Amino acid sequence: MKKLAKKLSKQSQIKQEIKQEKARRNLINFTRYTFPDYEDNWHHRLLAKKLDKVVSGDIRRLMVFMPPRYGKTELASRRLPAYMLGKNPDAQIIACSYAATLAQDINRDVQKVIDNDKYRELFSNTQLYGKNIRTVAKGTYLRNSEIFEIVNHTGFYKSAGVGGGITGKGFDLGIIDDPVKNAEEAMSPTYRQKVWDWYTTTFYTRAEDNARIILIMTRWHEDDLAGRLLSQDKKSKFAEKWDVLSLPVIAEKQEKYREPGELLWPDKYNEDDINITKSTLGRRKWQSLYMQKPQTRSDAALWNYNIIKLANDYPALKRIIVAIDPAASKKATSDETGIVVAGVGPNGYGYVLEDASGKYSPAGWAKKAIGLYRKYEADAIVAETNQGGDMVESNIRTYDRNISYKEVKATRGKQIRAEPIASLYEQGKVYHVGDLVELENQLTSWQPGDDSPDRLDALVWALTDLMLKGKDGITFLK
Repeated sequence: MKKLAKKLSKQSQIKQEIKQEKARRNLINFTRYTFPDYEDNWHHRLLAKKLDKVVSGDIRRLMVFMPPRYGKTELASRRLPAYMLGKNPDAQIIACSYAATLAQDINRDVQKVIDNDKYRELFSNTQLYGKNIRTVAKGTYLRNSEIFEIVNHTGFYKSAGVGGGITGKGFDLGIIDDPVKNAEEAMSPTYRQKVWDWYTTTFYTRAEDNARIILIMTRWHEDDLAGRLLSQDKKSKFAEKWDVLSLPVIAEKQEKYREPGELLWPDKYNEDDINITKSTLGRRKWQSLYMQKPQTRSDAALWNYNIIKLANDYPALKRIIVAIDPAASKKATSDETGIVVAGVGPNGYGYVLEDASGKYSPAGWAKKAIGLYRKYEADAIVAETNQGGDMVESNIRTYDRNISYKEVKATRGKQIRAEPIASLYEQGKVYHVGDLVELENQLTSWQPGDDSPDRLDALVWALTDLMLKGKDGITFLK
């Protein structure tokens, strides 16, 4: 019996050592080991793999966009710093959030991980000073809610609020977790510029050679910190290249790990939970927080979000129009074609029902428009023909010769055409039904003088035919 017990004890010890070695090798196993009650989903494992590549240096710039309370902060802001300091006690980490108090809370959480007995079983060389102090005394190491240092090493973790000072310290790993508090701040051009100035003049200048940066945030606005960095990435070959992990709560397209329509974490948040959240938040907050679709807003735009009224349903409509603004380029899919469905109710109010705009071949947009015409039992397809002329109609008639079709030709500038429609919105006479985020972003960002936006043009054609037929600037040919 003693031999058996000794053998079983030896086997248990070996299993424990294997488990510990796995925990030293990657973040997800480290998290499971130091947090025994941790329950991970596929998206946690996907994020953890990205973060492992950050630690190894294979990814130097990472953006993470995920819904709130889906585990991104636990992995990226709490466990990752402790894990990295365990593997390299000389690592220098700076972590920031929109408020210094929030950053300090996370700082204390990281300390708790490092103080844990399970952590010491993995990384015995990474230790914190035993007392909570605010100043350095001879032979001691800093440890407080703003900074802690690793005993007998040069590594440290410093926390700060966005906009706060971090001068005097450089970093090997910089983490920005939620640089913006809420939608109100995100919609402020002044605050967005403040965050950008802080990033470029304070945070970024602290990066050491080969430093890694992680940015975690809610995409409230296209011109936020992430948006500006991604814009630089696209415009210049010299700009930093970002690896982006963006996970909407509901898949909208085929993904590696799920089909369209599948939830991100159904074992924790089921369909009923999601529907309640969506109903409570309203469409725009839902799109930003849970679907990773940022809003846009230009102060010079004719539209703003306050004048775009939302409706969950619509009355029996007197007339329905499918409007098309064909892509200007003759290359099959080089530009977007605007396709918008709208109707007018018995009260004279307009209802925008669907935005199916996208990059199509001529055959593709014709088939799409005809499909919508039949789906909504529309009265007509209206198409702008300044670019395509007779080819627009012939393209549609190739697939349905009997369709009710109207050509529309612009005779005056876009601003003159758009202003009467924007006025209808200001009067509260137009409602948006369904998911029209991309159209709304285009409306609220376009300003006179900008290039022609296809979704906006198609909307103008539809509502003009329905509500303003005969006004100056637009000629319906037949």
